[in-house]
Amino acid sequence: MDLIKAIIIAIVEGLTEYLPISSTAHMGFTANLMGLEETEFLKMFQVSIQFGAILSVVVAYWKKFFDLNNIQFYFKLAFAVVPALVLGYLFDDKIEAVLGNQIAISSVLVLGGVVLLFADKWFKNPKIDDEKGITIRNAVTIGFWQCLAMMPGTSRSAASIIGGMAQGLTRKAAAEFSFFLAVPTMLAVTVYSVFVKTWGKETANPQKGYEMIMASQDHIMIFVIGNIVAFIVALIAIKAFIGVLNKYGFKPWGWYRIFVGIALLIYFYFFK
Repeated sequence: MDLIKAIIIAIVEGLTEYLPISSTAHMGFTANLMGLEETEFLKMFQVSIQFGAILSVVVAYWKKFFDLNNIQFYFKLAFAVVPALVLGYLFDDKIEAVLGNQIAISSVLVLGGVVLLFADKWFKNPKIDDEKGITIRNAVTIGFWQCLAMMPGTSRSAASIIGGMAQGLTRKAAAEFSFFLAVPTMLAVTVYSVFVKTWGKETANPQKGYEMIMASQDHIMIFVIGNIVAFIVALIAIKAFIGVLNKYGFKPWGWYRIFVGIALLIYFYFFK
């Protein structure tokens, strides 16, 4: 993977991380369409680069993240991230195995799109319009909903936003809490991917993520610039998504998922 292709993947990540359309699926499809070999470094890059996009939330909502007078906010995120930490660790190998199955991911993209077409009708009369109205119990429940995204193609954003709406949050409040929850979730995923997980266990040269990054100047540059690009693009995309979600709801994203998912099913089934 050269730098230009890494930047393209980073742009895709930044654009899709906060949309309910699965950034993991879009990065995988993009890499496949560019003809990239599915190396351990590529898989690690696609996982860890999400942290660059997540940091944009901290910048966009810096008053919320650095408000030391609202300690409850930190407790809510801490409790909400626990389900993903536990289940993610337990099912890590199974999740990685599905990442290369483009037919399965495309199918999930379509099914998730069908769900989004009806999401606005299912959750009416919301009562919670900001983070302060969210209880610890609400936060933990949203955390379990987020775990549905462990199936590649589901979308962490979609799962946690719908989980929030199921708890009585408005679309805007659910989307913003989904953004907030992404920070500790993806921080943990990145730390695990880069410093803890051994990639390529079944190969002749198993390595930690940081060992692959430090293996060459090219890898270091790809990793750093990829995260920077994802950060910048995501910072622009966050506000745009909130505006579209408030105005149009989930339907546009549902139809998008269905259209793209079917197109990719045809492509991978008949032409790959």
